[in-house]
Amino acid sequence: MFTGIIEELGEVTAVEPLADASRFRLRGPLVTEGAKHGDSIAVNGVCLTVVETADGEFTADVMAETLERSSLGALAPGSRVNLERPMALGGRLGGHLVQGHVDGTGTIVERTPSEHWEIVKVSLPPELARYVVEKGSITVDGVSLTVVDAAAGHFTVSLIPTTLALTTLGRKQPGDPVNLEVDVIAKYVERMLGDRTGQDPR
Repeated sequence: MFTGIIEELGEVTAVEPLADASRFRLRGPLVTEGAKHGDSIAVNGVCLTVVETADGEFTADVMAETLERSSLGALAPGSRVNLERPMALGGRLGGHLVQGHVDGTGTIVERTPSEHWEIVKVSLPPELARYVVEKGSITVDGVSLTVVDAAAGHFTVSLIPTTLALTTLGRKQPGDPVNLEVDVIAKYVERMLGDRTGQDPR
């Protein structure tokens, strides 16, 4: 479980294509401190399992399913990525409950800068629109954000200087893909209400 509060801006150092997967090597001295085989690290909001660590880098195997459902397949050596370690039980929940299970991908539509923040519009897959509400939470490339405006085909978020400086969202341009994870509580509520009414919530 994660919080969507990015700890480190990392970098992809190598991508090795495998038969039905890819092996990524990523640099992240902070998130690899104390990490070992089998630990989890979120990369652009995708929960990956550490295979090995060395010299501030870690490797992770990314299955075809993950490559197809997320934007990780577009990463190449030199790509910058958002990194976060799992939440420690008993710690502060700075963002919101994030599983690291991507629900779909969107695209940066436009950016509107202002004096102290920036409004970013992101396209939204139709099947995810019902989970996104004004002032609700959404995770974009692993960053926990508050929705400013929600529409059928898009939503907007307001990025503060810290987010712009310390995550990849400050570098994303219109047309760039992003990973989206909606609020898991909304999905559970929908499922439970569907069970109660006898309707399939899918």
